[in-house]
Amino acid sequence: MGNFTVVTEFFLMEYSSIWEMQVLLAVLFLMIYLTTLMGNVLTITAIVTDPHLHSPMYFFLSNLSLLDVGFISVTLPNFIVYSLTGIRSISVLGCMAQVFLFIFFGSTEIALLIAMSYDRFVAICHPLHYGMTMTLARCLWAAAGSWLSGLIYATIHTGNMFRLPFSGSNEINQYFCDIPEVLKVTSSDVLNTEFVLLVAGSGFSLFCLTFLFVSYARIFSSVFKIPSVEGRYKALSTCAPQLIILLLFLLSAIFAVLKPPSDSTVQNLLVAMSYTIIPPFINPIIYSLRNQKIKVALSRMIKQIFLPKKKIPILE
Repeated sequence: MGNFTVVTEFFLMEYSSIWEMQVLLAVLFLMIYLTTLMGNVLTITAIVTDPHLHSPMYFFLSNLSLLDVGFISVTLPNFIVYSLTGIRSISVLGCMAQVFLFIFFGSTEIALLIAMSYDRFVAICHPLHYGMTMTLARCLWAAAGSWLSGLIYATIHTGNMFRLPFSGSNEINQYFCDIPEVLKVTSSDVLNTEFVLLVAGSGFSLFCLTFLFVSYARIFSSVFKIPSVEGRYKALSTCAPQLIILLLFLLSAIFAVLKPPSDSTVQNLLVAMSYTIIPPFINPIIYSLRNQKIKVALSRMIKQIFLPKKKIPILE
């Protein structure tokens, strides 16, 4: 016990010792961050301000955009700051906040994607009952349930990971407090409990994936029964972006989990980017380029801002 030292801060990985490279990456990631913020904020603003987009699908989409803003803001701003300043240290409290918010936004997004898949299932497979099924109250409950489930899941995991003081290494081989890297420096007691939580979380994730697979299987089965080509295209255009986002999110998560351990700084950085930066960056692009109603709402909003209608004076 005489050599017992409690860790009070962590040191994130140094991905480059060249100042010019640090500045270049900081500028690159700042542009990605600002583009992501702009795309998601414009999507939210268009949905909120345009009455034509006040429907369940766009309500869930605005929640998804809000989650993407929070998800990318957990890690990227801190990475940009320490790229420019060279300060790699982060307090245990700051690390705990990163882990909590990362799990919170990620798990909430999975729950919200399930709600969005159910919305498309009802709209395509049971269109006559859509108005009675997807009421405003049920949409609010589904969104609130997604946020609440993410909050509970993040609280349990974060509370377990940080319930004991860290006394080992304080080096984290990642540009943020990534969960696998934090678990490497935790005690064996925490690892045992975390294993049980991960097994339970994996079981719940498997249930979610099964639900999503069945929902989209029923959706595509119904779509291909539509006699007209135009009808099939219209139905697919409403659910294809959500399916692309879901696959992108799941593939990036699977890639992060199944990747072989490596001490390569570049490889770790690229892997982390695949599930922390790319999904929230791509999501608004997918919807903005494929959804005609959002493009029309955005163009209408921009015209109202920069080209306001002039009031004609009334002559007495």
